[in-house]
Parts: sequence; structure tokens; C-alpha cells
Amino acid sequence: MSWLFGMNQRPQDFSQFVPPPTAVGGGGADGPGDSDSGKGKNGPMEAYRFDSAALERAAKAAKDLESSKYAKDALELTKMQEVTKQKELLEAAKEIELRIEGAKAEGKRIEQEERRKTLQEQSKLDHQKAQYQDQLARKRYDDQLVQQQRVNDENIKRQEESVAKQEAMRKATVEHELEQRHKYDMKRLEAEMGSRAKIERENQDLTLEQIRVRAAEDRETTLKSLIEKRETVLSSIKTAGTAIGTGLNAFLSEPAKIQAAVGGLVALTAGYFAAKGSLGIIFRFVEARLAKPSLVRETSRFSPFEALRHPVQTIKKIQKKPEDILEGVVLNPRVEERVRDIAIATKNTKYNRGMYRNILLHGPPGTGKTLFAKKLAMHSGMDYAIMTGGDIALLGRESVGAIHKVFDWAVTSRKGLVLFIDEAEGFLRKRHENISEELRMAISAFLYRTGTQTDKFMMVLASNTPEVLDFAVVDRVHEPVEFPLPTMAERERLVRLYFEKYILLPASEGKRRLKVAEFDYSKACTTVAQITKGMSGREITNLALDWQMTTYASLEGVFTDDIMLRRANAAVQHKKHKVSWRSSHEDKKTMFSAAVIAAVEEASAPPEKSETVS
Repeated sequence: MSWLFGMNQRPQDFSQFVPPPTAVGGGGADGPGDSDSGKGKNGPMEAYRFDSAALERAAKAAKDLESSKYAKDALELTKMQEVTKQKELLEAAKEIELRIEGAKAEGKRIEQEERRKTLQEQSKLDHQKAQYQDQLARKRYDDQLVQQQRVNDENIKRQEESVAKQEAMRKATVEHELEQRHKYDMKRLEAEMGSRAKIERENQDLTLEQIRVRAAEDRETTLKSLIEKRETVLSSIKTAGTAIGTGLNAFLSEPAKIQAAVGGLVALTAGYFAAKGSLGIIFRFVEARLAKPSLVRETSRFSPFEALRHPVQTIKKIQKKPEDILEGVVLNPRVEERVRDIAIATKNTKYNRGMYRNILLHGPPGTGKTLFAKKLAMHSGMDYAIMTGGDIALLGRESVGAIHKVFDWAVTSRKGLVLFIDEAEGFLRKRHENISEELRMAISAFLYRTGTQTDKFMMVLASNTPEVLDFAVVDRVHEPVEFPLPTMAERERLVRLYFEKYILLPASEGKRRLKVAEFDYSKACTTVAQITKGMSGREITNLALDWQMTTYASLEGVFTDDIMLRRANAAVQHKKHKVSWRSSHEDKKTMFSAAVIAAVEEASAPPEKSETVS
């Protein structure tokens, strides 16, 4: 049956499986050959003639195939082949569709991958752009600092030269005044001595007689008083000797009294010293655990004395729950991430009872350093205590004892203590500078108490000028955190926060006569944030309070956008004035020179001049 597989290709091929046909109409086996020869003979028109012999052969082959016994099998096989071919075509079509769908999915995946790579490249470019802008801003800030320092140095130099000239002129004036005064005093003394000598020469005899009389009277009075005193002393000695002798004879005659007296003296002495030592220990124990040290300005730690003085505030402190570290605090995203990490690390350290790390917060005033220290203590479940460096500098010799009392009090906290030292540069300055001996001893005591790590308290220093801190103090800091001035985004958040706190909330509560006019609050807050460039968080808070006070001071009590923008511009002008004051009048070297000049003038000012001025 293998010959049947070729039937679906060309029907004329069946001729090879049937007997050779006989010649029909003169066409035999050589018919085609004759036709070919005739074609070659008759020319190109022979190709257009109809070949009837081939048609006859095909018809005969079809008849032979119909008469064959395999005709039905060949037909069935042909049908099966057609069905199989159709199935193969359907499967091929399905496979092509699947390939098309796969190609589409692959195209989408490639498109998503290209989009993700594009976004990554865009984020990298944005990050590089932000870094470049930050570098440019830092460079501009450094250049401004260098230029400001150069201007300050020039101003200081000019002021020193002016002060030197004024000092030279003042010294010359003082020397001239002293010379004239000396001449006048010498002439006055000569006149007085001359008049006194003349009077004494005239009254010499009378004076000598008076001296003799007085000397005689004084001699007699002295002799009488000496005799009376001697007799009184002798009688007192005799009486005391008699009484003492009688008592000693009676005491020595009885040994039991001697033993009792000696034992009583020993017991009294021992009791005195024991009571003195125990009272001192008890007093120090009570002072370290119950009494708040004088250097601590504010603390959340419970104290019986403070509870008796302020019971309501104590109850509020006890009932206050731990809160989020950044609740109500608006910071730069980079600083916000760092302080959140510090808060989490501090809380975990307290939970695991590990050693605390010391932190240095530095930056311009009013950027949230003190607020962060309080939030850190509340978030970690610890107590906080706030002290300032200026208080220590004023104690003098008592500063060392006061520092030891603070640290003795800090180590007794059960929950752990966050010791926040604000304005640390007030007493932790570099020791090689011109500082007093008492302040140097206070720094040494502080370094001694913070030389080792502890799990009792955590030290947080805050300074506006960290470059003046002593190197040993900086060495005890584990992590410095810079609190910069707020940018545009942080200023807008601050303005919106305090606008809601000091304007919208009082107006919505209705307890106070404060109303808010209809205007676009969001747009006004954005405008205020734009014009308050360079202002700190505390200054923005004061601006919001100024809005509230200005509204209360008005007759209608209505807060408008005009009040908002007008007071904001006034705050910006005030900020510019403060910057100019700080650069021109509050320089440290200038203040020191002025203080020295004032002290010299006060010490060398003549009394007549002071009285005239007064």
C-alpha cells in the first residue's frame, strides 16, 4: 500500500501503477516523442496545440483506478491525510498564536525593564543634582563665612587701632591731669604746713602746760584702775582655786565617779562623731535621691519636694505617655532620619540595659535641639534633666561640688536619665584659653565624671559654637548631629503647623474672641514660607504668636491675610537687623576689648570727675 501515499500530490502519477495504455487515435509510446519532434519541426506555434493523447491517458488511468480493488482504501487514506493535515495546520496556527502572545509579553517585560532603568537613571541624576546643589550651597556658605571673617578681622583691626589711639590720648590727658593735680596738692600742703607751724609757734607754751596736766591726770587714773583690777583678779583666783580644789578632792576620793565620768566622756565623744557621720550619710543619701540639684533647671523625674510644691504638674508628668520622637518637630529629612535612628537605638539600649552614647547637638539657635532632647527622653521612657553652662560659670569655687551633686543625683535614676546641657560652651571651653582657675577645675570635675561609659544616664550637649569646646569634651561625644536652619519645605510645614495651633484652633474652639477671615490659607502659608528664608523654627513660632497677639490687639479681633503678610515682613526685617547687630556689635573680640577699656577707665577715673559726671 505504500504506493498510495503519493496519490494526494499529483493525479497524473497514477499512471506508473497501471498497465501501459494502448495507443489511442494514433498516439503510442512514441507519441510524445513524435510530438516533441513535431514541435521541433513545426516551430514555436506547436506549443499552443492541444494534446488529446494525454487527456485520454488520464481518463484511462482514472477508469483503471475505479475498477481497481484498492480504490476505496485510497479514498479513505486520502481523507485521513486531509484531516491529519488540517489538524497539523490548526496546531501550527495555535503554536504561532502562542508565540505571538509570548512575543507580546516579552515586549511588555522589556518595556517595563526599560522604564525601570529610566526611572533609576532619573533618580540617580536627581540625587547627583541635589548633591551638587548642596555642595554649591556649602561652598557659598563657606565663602560667606570667610568673607564675613575677613570683614570682622578688618573691623577688629580698625577698632583696635582706634582704641589704641583713644587710649594714648586718654593716657596723655590723665598724665597731664595728674601732674596739675600734684602741683596743686603740693602748693596746698605747703600753705597748710606753714599756717600750722605759725599757730604752733604762737601756742607752744599753752600746749606744753596742757600736755603736762593731762599726763599727770592720766597717770593717776591708770594707777588706780590697775590696783582695783589686781585686787579683783586675786580674789577671783582665790575663790576659783578653793572651789576647784574642793571638787577635785571629792572627785578623786571616789574611784567609781572617776570611771563613770571617763566612760561618759568616751560615750559622748563616740556618739557625737557617730551622729555626725550618720547624719552626713543620711543627708547625702536623701539629697542624691529626693532633692533636685540647684543646677538642674527642669526635670521630669519624680521628687517628693517638687510633688508637694507642684502637685498638678507632677500628676500630669506621671500620666503622660511616651510619644513619637518627631511629634510636633519639623526637621530636615536627613536630620529626621538620623534623630529617629538615635531614638530607636536609645530605646533599645534602655531595654537591653546597655551603655548609653553621648550626643552633641550643634547648629544655629532655635532649630529644635532642646525640644529633641525632651522628646528623646519621653520616647525612650527615660527621665530628662536640663541644665545650662552659664549657671556653672557663675558658681565660682562652688561649681565643682555642684557638678558632683548633679552626677550623684543622675546615677540614682531608676528609669535612666537624659542629662541635657544647653549652652555647653558656657563652661566647657578650651582649657588653654584665658579662663579662670575655678572654671578650669569645674571642667576637670566634669571630665572625671564622664570619663567612662555608664548605663545610668545619657549626656546630650547642645552648642551654637562647637568649635570652642574643649578637645577632651568632644572626645567623649559618640555622635554629633547638626541641626541646620529649615529649608523651604520645612518652613512651609512649620508655618502650617503653628498657623493651625495658634490661629485656627483658638478660632474653632470659640473660647476666645478670635475670628479668621475668608482667604486662601494654603497660598498664604506658602507665601510666608517663601519670604521667611533664613529664619529658625523658634522665630517662626514667635511669628505665629505675633499673629495671634496682633489679632487680639485689634478692635474687631479678625485675623486677615493682610495681618499675616504684614507681620511676616516685619519679622523678616527684624531678622535682618539682628544679623547686622550680630556682625557689627556682638563680636566676641570687640566685646572683650570694650570691657577692658571700660574697666581701665573706671579704675583710673578721678573722684572729682566722677562727682561732676554724676
